[in-house]
Amino acid sequence: MEKVILVRYGEIILKGLNRPMFEDRLIKNIKQSLYGLGKISVRRSQARIFIEPRQDDFDFENAVTRLVNVMGIISVSIVWKIKTDFEEIKKHSVGMVRNYMTKLNRHAAAKGPVRMKETSEASVGFKVEAKRGNKNFPIQSPEICRQLGGYLLKNVPGLKVDVHDPDFIFYVEVRDSTYIYCDIIPAFGGLPVGTSGKAMLLLSGGIDSPVAGWMMAKRGMELEAVHFHTYPYTSERAKDKVIALARILSRYCHRIRLHIVPFTEIQLDINDKCPEEHLTVLMRRAMMKISEKIAAENGAKALITGESLGQVASQTVEAIAVTNEAVRMPVFRPLIGMDKNEVIETARRIDTYETSILPYEDCCTVFVAKHPKTRPGLEEIKELEGRLSLDAMIERAIADTETVVIGE
Repeated sequence: MEKVILVRYGEIILKGLNRPMFEDRLIKNIKQSLYGLGKISVRRSQARIFIEPRQDDFDFENAVTRLVNVMGIISVSIVWKIKTDFEEIKKHSVGMVRNYMTKLNRHAAAKGPVRMKETSEASVGFKVEAKRGNKNFPIQSPEICRQLGGYLLKNVPGLKVDVHDPDFIFYVEVRDSTYIYCDIIPAFGGLPVGTSGKAMLLLSGGIDSPVAGWMMAKRGMELEAVHFHTYPYTSERAKDKVIALARILSRYCHRIRLHIVPFTEIQLDINDKCPEEHLTVLMRRAMMKISEKIAAENGAKALITGESLGQVASQTVEAIAVTNEAVRMPVFRPLIGMDKNEVIETARRIDTYETSILPYEDCCTVFVAKHPKTRPGLEEIKELEGRLSLDAMIERAIADTETVVIGE
């Protein structure tokens, strides 16, 4: 009997002739995510990926923690690989179920008064689910469930059959080898990072932009990020906060190159020469122009922002249209139809929220108009930009940009 990890993927299965490319990229990302844990063998079989350690001290729990963050994976299980022989299956299943019941009882005891469903004798309800991928195996899936369930019921004290609301499910996958397990750990799904090209994320220190980047990584995009730093109006702690957010995102998309752009000169010039009501849109157009140039230099084909329609004055239809006009690249706004509560819920789920709410201001919160114009006109904005030496300032900002490489 050998302990291995079973990985399931979903959307990739629908990719037709391109499916091997997506599978190969997923395997590459899996290997990258498990780097440093020890020697492994990774193989693909019938819409499953099996990770087989090649050393005794392999850290399975750490591996699972990393794998659930790999985009393209829908779930992970630690499983036992055994010989495809029904007597062997029965023998090893009894041992596994006994061990699993011990774990359930310990968990129930630790929870105190909150306990699993109980009856006087048979306190643990279970059912068996079987998949027969090996069609040469003589017993079909329903019969495997019936016979193995009966055998477990007879040989493991404290069990009862409950097919509608079981305390646990015992899974059996019959292939060239057979895999038995009790737990399925959900992951995020999506597409493997790197299968949909590269984009540049405008990463502020707020809640929205990290979520936007994560959502596009889930669609298979490789991320680079650009952050605009207005020192000394924003502190080094604000920059450190953004680096921390990029590090969290790197759990999902591996290495991220974070480009930190000095933005003080541009913001001060806009603040000195333009009406206050237009500050935000002018600032965002400058950001978009800089981001597009840095993206082009680094092979990115699109920009990503955390804008949500109507959330603030610079995110009206008119303001977004004026902002878009500043660049030619596609601009992805995955949060555009989400409300703030939905964004916060996602931020909590991906572990960026607590970092995002640290009280260090970013450049978007330093120079803020009291009464921003919600429906700016493009011609008026362009006329205001003509007052600025914008091209020269953009070139200086890009030349002085600091790039930090985060993650593997």
